[in-house]
Parts: sequence; structure tokens; C-alpha cells
Amino acid sequence: MATDIDATGHHFGIIVSNLDRAVEFYRDVLGLDVVTRFSVGDEAFGAAVDIEGASAELVHLDAGNVRLELATYEPEGEEMPDPDLNRPGATHPGLEVDDLDAVADRLPDDVETLSGPQTTESGTTIMFVVDPEGNRIELLEP
Repeated sequence: MATDIDATGHHFGIIVSNLDRAVEFYRDVLGLDVVTRFSVGDEAFGAAVDIEGASAELVHLDAGNVRLELATYEPEGEEMPDPDLNRPGATHPGLEVDDLDAVADRLPDDVETLSGPQTTESGTTIMFVVDPEGNRIELLEP
């Protein structure tokens, strides 16, 4: 059962325990350029990732046709209800869509979501869906 979602690769996210050290590696060792560095931590972000009070420091690096997103979360995934998203080493692809509300409305009923679309303090609207294997997929509208 296919939907007519038109998604474009936006980023591939990796959760790290030390953001500065990770940035140095990807920038200095692998030669990726830093595109942007920002933080999010408002109520909408916590709702989108389904972790109350969550905040994150993020760095986007230019990896050619896609961005590499490095992120550190607070709180880090120790005793969280679902530590899979915010523990160091966790990964997720980010897919860009034109109209996230429309995409959310067209998702089949059996697709698990962590929340509906949430507009974070960075101005990006995001939501996470879960694939049949339990992997988190970020859908975003910049």
C-alpha cells in the first residue's frame, strides 16, 4: 500500500556523546564542512521525539548530496522510557517533505508515530515515524 509521499534525503543523524570531538573527527579527519550548528529544546521538540524535557545540540555537516547530522541529547538515553533515539550511537535518516501536515494525514493507520508534526524553535516542523523494524525515521519540513 504505497502513499504519494514525495520525500527527499535531507540528513542522516548520528547521536554522539561528545559533540565537539565528533565534529573535529568528521571535519578534520574526513574533510566535511560544517554547515550549521544549533540547539533545540522547546516543548515541541520534546513532543516530536517523545521525550519530555528533551533538548539537543546539533551540527549539520556537508556530506555531498545529504547532510550528516551530529547530535547530543539531554537527557542522554539512560533511564528514559525509550532510550533508543537519544543514546550515543543511535542513527536515523531525515527525509524532507513539502507539506508535513499533508504527509501525516496520509499515513496509513498502522504506521507508528512518536507524535504528530511539531514546529520546533528552530522553525523546522518535524515528526518521527517508526518503520516495521523499529527504526526511527525523521520527516521534516524546513
